[in-house]
Amino acid sequence: MLTTTALKLMNYPWKTLLSLSLMVAIFTGCESADGGQCLVTKVYDGDTVTLKCPGQADVTKVRMYCIDTPEMKQAPWGEAARDHLRGIIGKKVTVTEISKDRYGRVVGEVFTSDGKNLNMEQVKNGYAAVYDSYCKKPEYKPLEKRAKSAKLGIWAKPGIHQTPWEWRKEQREAD
Repeated sequence: MLTTTALKLMNYPWKTLLSLSLMVAIFTGCESADGGQCLVTKVYDGDTVTLKCPGQADVTKVRMYCIDTPEMKQAPWGEAARDHLRGIIGKKVTVTEISKDRYGRVVGEVFTSDGKNLNMEQVKNGYAAVYDSYCKKPEYKPLEKRAKSAKLGIWAKPGIHQTPWEWRKEQREAD
């Protein structure tokens, strides 16, 4: 016997149901429908990780939302940001997907198994700058301000490493 809800769904146009299904898939991101966590397979740098998530055949590359860390070629800042993330990430995480970037990576907030927001932790500890051009969450800025005041991580010494986007721009112009 069909429930009232099931009967209503049968009368929905197929395009609407397809759209709803796609939205659920997008907002589920790298977390399985049963709430399973993703296995961290690689921490590439201070703001990019590779994950193996339940129910997905391939690994998922995640670019952490709202933050930008020095590039690996920006010694010693890039390695320090990567190593800090490696030290706090643990083996399993969940991801709240915000969007996809031009390289097809998931852009999202990454959380430890106990719910700690790793994007914010990178900023709070001075290993990431808030990427103002792409960050729509105001709660990141006060964390950056405190890290700057305390001269933590990338804020310990002045320089272009504090704005990785400017460093990348200089590198492109030099090429």
